[in-house]
Amino acid sequence: MNWIRRHKFVGAISFFIVLHIWLLLVYEEGMVGSVWCLLPAITAISMCVVTKEVFSSLLYGCFSGAILMMSTNDLADIPGKALLCMVGGDGSNVGLLDILGNSSNLGIILFLVSVGIVVDLVNRSGGRLAFTLWLSSHVKNRRGALLFTLLLGVVCFIDDYFNCLTVGTVVRPVTDSHKISRAKLAYLVDSTAAPVCMIAPLSSWVAAVSGYVETDKINGIDLFFMQIPYNFYCLLTILMIVFISLLNIDFGPMLRHEANAQLNDDVYSTHDRPFEDEEKKESLEHVGSMWDFIIPVVALCVCSLVGILATGGLFDGVGFLDAFANSDASKGLAVGGFVTNIFAHFYFRLRQSVSFADSMKSIPDGIKQMVVPIAILTLAWLFGNIARQGLGIGIFFTTFIGDFGAYVKFLPAFIFLLACFMAFATGTSWGTIAILAPIVVSILNYAQTPSTCVIGLSAVCAGAVCGDHSSPISDTSIMASTGAHCSLMDHIVTQLPYVVLVVCISFIGFLMTGFVQNQVICLFMTAILLMASLLVIKAIVMVRHVGLFEEMADANGDFSDIDEY
Repeated sequence: MNWIRRHKFVGAISFFIVLHIWLLLVYEEGMVGSVWCLLPAITAISMCVVTKEVFSSLLYGCFSGAILMMSTNDLADIPGKALLCMVGGDGSNVGLLDILGNSSNLGIILFLVSVGIVVDLVNRSGGRLAFTLWLSSHVKNRRGALLFTLLLGVVCFIDDYFNCLTVGTVVRPVTDSHKISRAKLAYLVDSTAAPVCMIAPLSSWVAAVSGYVETDKINGIDLFFMQIPYNFYCLLTILMIVFISLLNIDFGPMLRHEANAQLNDDVYSTHDRPFEDEEKKESLEHVGSMWDFIIPVVALCVCSLVGILATGGLFDGVGFLDAFANSDASKGLAVGGFVTNIFAHFYFRLRQSVSFADSMKSIPDGIKQMVVPIAILTLAWLFGNIARQGLGIGIFFTTFIGDFGAYVKFLPAFIFLLACFMAFATGTSWGTIAILAPIVVSILNYAQTPSTCVIGLSAVCAGAVCGDHSSPISDTSIMASTGAHCSLMDHIVTQLPYVVLVVCISFIGFLMTGFVQNQVICLFMTAILLMASLLVIKAIVMVRHVGLFEEMADANGDFSDIDEY
């Protein structure tokens, strides 16, 4: 198997190298805004699927994009110029130096580092283990653990990064105790991050989306709120979690992970253990006080929220909603994480639950925990920068929308698919919204066709979240797998069938809105269709794997008979 995979890898690399050389010879003036701007995304995602290795795939995707940015036909100069472009020394403003010099990106990195340090402090205090024991005694079964994860994900609506890391860290020990696979946990965490933030009335996404669509005809925040009932993907994703948690529905690769967790006590199902060293340390924890877990987590929530509002001018006399609209979430999270760190160190010293020496050790140890996700995230940012700014992928998709403008009734469904593909290819929902939302709002003029304009914006937002949700180069996918301590590719592969189901039904919903612009009817019909689809899938899977379900029913004390499966 390794021999076959290695030869597939070599063959794929050889094919892409030849293709790049041919393109450089044919298109001497570069390929910005052409259909070939999709090639780096296809390259990176294909390599992710074949090799199951993210670093090399992202690096090759970035190198591919940097090559296509070149406008010279002197092949000898190409590799050096492409590497210089990736580093950021060629003046193109898309390289690593430009990414790390961006205050928003630095804010996210600082927040991740802060979370890593706080988590290490909490683990050293024994608070995490104490909270796990308390929570395990109150969450009696698998269904309760799944629903608790959903509830916590909905509560943490401030920001999707914050959601991914907080929810995964809190519930992971509980889901482990009820034999829920890490892949299932990562799916739950990812599905309650961006989808929840996109429909929450107060979140960092309100500021982002409303700022992109502000016009002289309508306030951007009002337009954001109006698109929520039509945002089928986000609403149906949350509904999907409720259904699969209550009815215990698993299918596709996720079924194998869940069966292995319940029958073999293996929550991974693969040899990939990206957080093995950290978990070995966690297994040696002593039992402390439950409050040593609760208080730092609450402090992180409060400080992050206050930090976000502070960047929007709350303490300068700006109103609460306006402060959210004007906020800079990444800077706010960085401030909140830093303040929480200071608070946590003083708190644990006053409680004497962590020695001064151990609290100092938590700083480098906490940073080490976040090195891998930060590295992957940085490469994902580099790839997105090259695709958007270097290759002009937005120009390509803008042309598509303009060509499709005559078919107004089908436009929402088309915009949804377009946003899905763009976010999947670039790994960023905010970047997709930033490019497509202003175009859609200007084409579907609110003053002339208000309902169509709102539906078009909801299609952009839904598609952006969907593509970001399912992409292996997405920042939220990386954060969700980090919070759940799950392999990134395991997370992507297992959740993809679930995402595809919701995408298909959301597409039908947006088709309906072209003819029936009634949010209640469309949402009700799509919810019924989702429920019916899940029941049919459950029946088919049970027939095909009846023996497996009998074993799972016998091994699992939560459900007394196979009918629950």
